[in-house]
Amino acid sequence: MPALPEAVPEAWAFGATPEQADGLLDLVLRGIKDGTASSMWDYEATGEPLPEVGELSVVLDGRGEPRAVIETTDLRVVPFDQVDAEHARAEGEGDRTLEHWRAVHERYWREHSENDRGFEPDMPVLCERFRLLWPMPTDRT
Repeated sequence: MPALPEAVPEAWAFGATPEQADGLLDLVLRGIKDGTASSMWDYEATGEPLPEVGELSVVLDGRGEPRAVIETTDLRVVPFDQVDAEHARAEGEGDRTLEHWRAVHERYWREHSENDRGFEPDMPVLCERFRLLWPMPTDRT
């Protein structure tokens, strides 16, 4: 794709397990998922740089193979209990409701957080929106 840079962007997988990586990647490839959320506390714990608007990322599947390229289009930090229904819908998981999003993400951060604080209802969450650059989505349902 001519618009992609020659330098390889950072590569990462969604979720904490190969199954989560594959399931969430599938939602991206089908054009359902165009948002994700991360714990700001996890970024502090790992020292990883925060994403930036316009940044490209290579998304890996559960085996660590590159499967997609996305571009970050929007970033905002909000307390967990103030993440809105629109962001929950953008994440594409389950029935796409805020209630589902909160239950799944609370459980995720309680089980897989990379920091000692784990989960708190007012923890800072980085809400990220992105667009799929490659490959093009196969379905827009």
